[in-house]
Amino acid sequence: MKNSVSRFLTVAVAICVCRCSSAAQSVTADEHSPHNDYYVAAYVWPSCHDDPLAREKLWSEGTGEWEVIKKGNPRFDGHYQPRQPLWGHEMDNDPKVVERWIDTALEHGVNVFVYDWYWYEQGPFLESALNDGFLKAANNQKMQFYIMWANHDVKYNYWNYHRYKDNTNILWNAKVDRENYEIIVERVIKNYFKRPNYFKIDGKPVFSVFSVNKLMESFGNSTDETRKALDYFRAQVRKAGFPGLHIQWNQGGGSLLSDAAAVRFSTLVKTMGFDSVAMYNMGGMNEDYLVYGANAVKIRERMDSVLDVPLFPCVSVGWDDTPRFPDKGARHVVHYHNTPESFATLLSKAKHYADSHPEQPRLITINAWNEWVEGSYLLPDMLYGYGYLEAVRDVMLGSGYDR
Repeated sequence: MKNSVSRFLTVAVAICVCRCSSAAQSVTADEHSPHNDYYVAAYVWPSCHDDPLAREKLWSEGTGEWEVIKKGNPRFDGHYQPRQPLWGHEMDNDPKVVERWIDTALEHGVNVFVYDWYWYEQGPFLESALNDGFLKAANNQKMQFYIMWANHDVKYNYWNYHRYKDNTNILWNAKVDRENYEIIVERVIKNYFKRPNYFKIDGKPVFSVFSVNKLMESFGNSTDETRKALDYFRAQVRKAGFPGLHIQWNQGGGSLLSDAAAVRFSTLVKTMGFDSVAMYNMGGMNEDYLVYGANAVKIRERMDSVLDVPLFPCVSVGWDDTPRFPDKGARHVVHYHNTPESFATLLSKAKHYADSHPEQPRLITINAWNEWVEGSYLLPDMLYGYGYLEAVRDVMLGSGYDR
């Protein structure tokens, strides 16, 4: 049911980390950028640095969410907590740290970072990871990036239950008024879209929205008003000199859609004019990674069957958010068969999906680059070392795990 979508993704960078499968000319890769026909995009959770608002409301020690990650504790035999980063508890807004991230990512086939981006209390939150870390890294133009607006509510105890115990009241409501929405639009166009390495499809900057329901709430839960707001965004992007805006619905994972849910979902995507659908997590979580992966493939196939726009496959490394929740145990954690080998096999299925949809860009998302607190990260740790990065390299740059 897919509409035809050009396979050539316009990338205005002098050093290109990849080429689209339909590009007429080849691109010379940088020494840190092995030739790659795919866009492999890893989500970046920018919580591990000292943010003024976060220090005031969440993590008073000045190390961001490392404060909570370090307190992770085993809940069952063999439970790997706390997670131990191979490179230590580095600050994600340190450009030297991010320089190593970029080189390591590109060497292993990851060529796009998707930064979670927040707006609370009428201003940006955790933005330093992108502004001071990534954009000030000396090698940042080797790596493409785009923004996912993580517009979800936050309860007091969600990001630090040690501080707020069982207080489940809303700390931050992600709903925005029209004035703040227009500020956001202006900010992301000026600060990010105009960067030469901002990720674009057909020359259009890609902007991902995590919670479409929250976006709709911001505009009176009206489909028409939400569409008008998105059209305003598109118009401002065109005024800035781009051919348009590629707005991505980020599904966030989820479960197998019922018939009614599938109709509602596909209708909203169409009527509000979204250009594609992606996922933050692959959905279908289970204690056994093999079952988790099988569930995720079924969810993807179901979504693909009802959409008229590109659906980009997502592969998650794992799931273990017990450092955030004192009452969670084994049934809330992916812990059977959760290995780089299992991940590689599932990634190869996502690659096959991309190959079987030649009408759309070959973009694959991975959760995540550094979700330490949720147990889903590519960065090397003390258990598997570079195992997950090597799995990406073998699948996306080599011949391993074919199909």
